[in-house]
Amino acid sequence: MTPIKNIASLSAEGLFGILKNDFADYIDSKLDSGLNIEFAHVEDVINVMFPDVIEGIAFSIIVTEKEITVTENNISPEYNSGLLEQYLIDFLTLKAS
Repeated sequence: MTPIKNIASLSAEGLFGILKNDFADYIDSKLDSGLNIEFAHVEDVINVMFPDVIEGIAFSIIVTEKEITVTENNISPEYNSGLLEQYLIDFLTLKAS
């Protein structure tokens, strides 16, 4: 679990829109790839999926007034999710600042 200070006071709905519009371009530029990324939003939780790389929900993002928390969702060790998680955290930190 990685907490990020929500300095910009982003709501879950606002962050969901930012993720949908900007995250794919951000991570694709970092990895020089064309990843398929899907998002689901319910209340204060945003689920992030990389269906071409990882089965099921890869990460959950919980948004509160004070912080944004990223949690890895029991990803099998066969998937090297560390780089995806780091880019997600970097992106969220950039947007929440």
